[in-house]
Amino acid sequence: MTMAYQRRTKDQLAARVAQDIHDGAVVNLGIGQPTLVANHLPAGREIVLQSENGILGMGPAPAAGSEDYDLINAGKQPVTLLAGGSFFHHADSFAMMRGGHLDICVLGAFQVSATGDLANWSTGEEGAIPAVGGAMDLAIGAKQTWVMMDLLTKKGESKIVEACSYPLTGIGCVKRVYSDLATIECTPGGLKLIDLVNGLTHAELEKLIGLPIAA
Repeated sequence: MTMAYQRRTKDQLAARVAQDIHDGAVVNLGIGQPTLVANHLPAGREIVLQSENGILGMGPAPAAGSEDYDLINAGKQPVTLLAGGSFFHHADSFAMMRGGHLDICVLGAFQVSATGDLANWSTGEEGAIPAVGGAMDLAIGAKQTWVMMDLLTKKGESKIVEACSYPLTGIGCVKRVYSDLATIECTPGGLKLIDLVNGLTHAELEKLIGLPIAA
């Protein structure tokens, strides 16, 4: 059956996440897709970006040819620094993360449960990343944890599940899931729909995920 809906591109998804970041927020963008959010922050809104490796006041990605590989984010991608930005020790960065000083963190995920459990560091397969790293500190330490990901795996299975089968990063920590097909809130009572792409119905979304979603 041919689907009538159009998935959000990675840049469209990043812009959708950026749209919801409030003025004055201090935000950590996780490795992978979340780093694109830096390129789509709304004009006229002061948003301070923090990187786990010790940067505050990070800007968008540099223009091609002007990269400085001494100025990188936690994923080793070249970034820019805004006026007033600063560098600091890794321990100070983790003190910010653990101390509740981040308003929002945006992370990728392998799975998110309907009640907001997060699995984003390992699939348990041989050769997988051996440790959770800073993801658990971000997921639990930020005032709000948002996940940005494709809704379905390459096999067509939903990454939003009733219960995570992969090793957990945090329990009940995810507030929202921003995906290429829909934006969904995770609550103690289950999933709640915020929005979905044009052409996709509520019923079709529930069928894709395999779980009830409150309107």
